[in-house]
Amino acid sequence: MRNLLTDDAPHLLLHGYDFAERIWARVAPGSRSAPLRLLGEDALLVRGPDGVDLFYDESRIARHAAMPAIVQETLFGHGSVHSLDGADHRHRKAAFVHAAYEDAQVRRLTPLLEHAWQTELSAWVSGERRTAYDAAVGAFGRAVMRWAGLPGTDAARTRWSHRLAKIVDGFGAPYSPAFVATVVNRRWSDRHAARLIEAVRNGRLSPDEGEALAIWAGHRDREGRLLPARRAGVELQNCLRPMIAVARFVAFAGRQLREQPEWRERIREEASLRGTLADGPIATAFAQEVRRTALFVPMLPGRALTDIEFDGQRLAKGRRVLLDILGTDLDEQSWSDPARFDPRRFLNRPDYEALRAFVPHGGASVTEGHRCPGEKLAVAGLAIAVAALSDSRLDISSTGLDVNRRRLPTMPRSGVHVRVAGAARCPMHR
Repeated sequence: MRNLLTDDAPHLLLHGYDFAERIWARVAPGSRSAPLRLLGEDALLVRGPDGVDLFYDESRIARHAAMPAIVQETLFGHGSVHSLDGADHRHRKAAFVHAAYEDAQVRRLTPLLEHAWQTELSAWVSGERRTAYDAAVGAFGRAVMRWAGLPGTDAARTRWSHRLAKIVDGFGAPYSPAFVATVVNRRWSDRHAARLIEAVRNGRLSPDEGEALAIWAGHRDREGRLLPARRAGVELQNCLRPMIAVARFVAFAGRQLREQPEWRERIREEASLRGTLADGPIATAFAQEVRRTALFVPMLPGRALTDIEFDGQRLAKGRRVLLDILGTDLDEQSWSDPARFDPRRFLNRPDYEALRAFVPHGGASVTEGHRCPGEKLAVAGLAIAVAALSDSRLDISSTGLDVNRRRLPTMPRSGVHVRVAGAARCPMHR
């Protein structure tokens, strides 16, 4: 009972995104590390650029067996790249880099994203009602599945997109019905993805060589063996689901656009002058600031490969090290007035990967470390969504913009209602 009372793990469920702040309150202001007890073991919470450097140092920190199984199996999938380290990780990660990180892949996805968002704009203008979040799930899903070489109709792609979105929605809430939906949709998606891999291998499907479906159907491990179809399907989903998860950022972007009308006007003018929703520098800067400030992944776990000494704290080999993602993106020692939403931070800053304290999709190197290789795709998609939501024909509702900070993951409660500007509506829902 004493261990249960002193363990900090229950507080993660109780306090959600405010969990880390409670831990930092125990140590001196400005500390880069804070000790805690997690699942019956000593652990260390770290933040800031030096914390990022420690966490991604593969000679000191490993990812294998660090993520709780309930998260690893439901969100990332059994045997995924997220559980690998060393040479095995670098070998499989190279396939993700080829599939998603290369600039040619971003250029290939961008027009598909723009087309998908133009479709959503047309639907809103014609009177259809859907939230910014639901629109983003469908738009991102249809675009990324076409980009990946998946067969099927747009309706079928949209349905699978919503299944993948439910996996993201419930993985961090094992106490809720949403977690049941996560498990059900994980199993369905694993079976469906495995069948797609098998269809390529037996010649019934022929995706183009550079498409994600072809890459994972043909991927071999370091010993030259094809991945089992189920595992290859898991990695195929890890090329799709992160893009769909960006829909949660879109909900936060809609909230900010409502609260920052001057930026919405600037983005609207930019898109009009350029004649496209894509690649607008102002929209991109806005998207980056959304990624910095939004409540998305609060922290990431690793395990110490050696005894660790960091910022005056010691941790024994084998214990967990947690990188405070939110605390790093809002670090007072790294950002001026970090709580203030200010897209100017990212204007004329295309080298965002060089910002050591900017880690919404992880930190360090994409090619050599664990940073998400789909980050460029995420930025491109979010910027296009921001431009679409800035359209003068649309109105973003002020209702339901509150955020439950206890729930992991979270977003504005309503998903952000969007409708035709000036349309007649209930006076209780403006």
